Amino acid sequence: MAITYEWRGGFGNAEVNALHAEGFRHRVLDIDWRAQLDRHSLGWVCARDGAALAGFVNVAWDGGVHAFLLDTAVPAARRHEGIGTALVAAAEARARAAGCEWLHVDFDEELGPFYVEGCGFRPTPAGLIRLAG
Repeated sequence: MAITYEWRGGFGNAEVNALHAEGFRHRVLDIDWRAQLDRHSLGWVCARDGAALAGFVNVAWDGGVHAFLLDTAVPAARRHEGIGTALVAAAEARARAAGCEWLHVDFDEELGPFYVEGCGFRPTPAGLIRLAG
């Protein structure tokens, strides 16, 4: 079956919580994704293989010209099929259409090839302060 990509696509909190836990290697949490996204996001992209969630990315923003990719996740069994790259491309197109001038993403070093080579981001210096833990 072909993967479909939907801007502001429908989802269940449980399926995004499970995908996020797998993608970011933590226990499954009980996050109300709908409420969080409605408050803080320009939008999100859901990738689906039929009814199954095959990927997700959140596009947060500052209400102006800066958008931020967060929570990019694809199930381990579906990685290296181009789903993540297509999610990011769809997010980029929608952020551009909304008038955003910049799309930011933070990532761990091992994801550099995906974001820089696969998705076209250029590396930039950034700062980080750990606030918890």
